[in-house]
Amino acid sequence: MLAALIRPVESHTVEVAGTSLDDVYAQIASHAPDGFDLVSAPVRMLKGAAGIQATARFDRRDGVREITADDMGALEAQVPEGWQMLSVWTL
Repeated sequence: MLAALIRPVESHTVEVAGTSLDDVYAQIASHAPDGFDLVSAPVRMLKGAAGIQATARFDRRDGVREITADDMGALEAQVPEGWQMLSVWTL
């Protein structure tokens, strides 16, 4: 018998601009949806202006569920569309 943890796969992206890294970070933090973690926020200078811009990507990290099955094929068949398997172990 096998068990696995699964979670939904969902991303949210937001563009922000500001005059400093602190300003940009504060804007990014204010856009964080519940259940999502910031996974990427590359920063770039604005052309012809005194400022910086960032594209922040948040990925869903909540909604984890446990599933069980007799074999790996049956376990994979239980993973719904839009979900990912995180780990597998033997019971």
